[in-house]
Amino acid sequence: MSNTWSYRDTSWTEGGDLVGYDVEATDGSIGKIDEATYDTGAGRIVVDTGFWIFGKKRLVPAGVVERVDTADHKVYVRMTKDDIKSAPDYDPDRYRLDQDRYREEVGRYYSTWS
Repeated sequence: MSNTWSYRDTSWTEGGDLVGYDVEATDGSIGKIDEATYDTGAGRIVVDTGFWIFGKKRLVPAGVVERVDTADHKVYVRMTKDDIKSAPDYDPDRYRLDQDRYREEVGRYYSTWS
């Protein structure tokens, strides 16, 4: 199994920023990337789901990203829309206060897809 918080292919993050890219689940579009980090072992994207989940955001570990299409500005994840809808809400305050614990909690949910 790959590391939940590491991108499968680091070339996706070299020389570019994924912010603003559309995010595609296995069964359709789920939103746009609002934030992205590329730290080794701590990479993540924050997906703004817009109206789809009433403006909620989801913290998605880098290991869930299947591939990136830089020409079309799309990031493909290994989950369905319902999988992401059922994911924990992104809580930036909790993330700032205790990153390790928060990542551990969120990572447990996403470990199946990373």
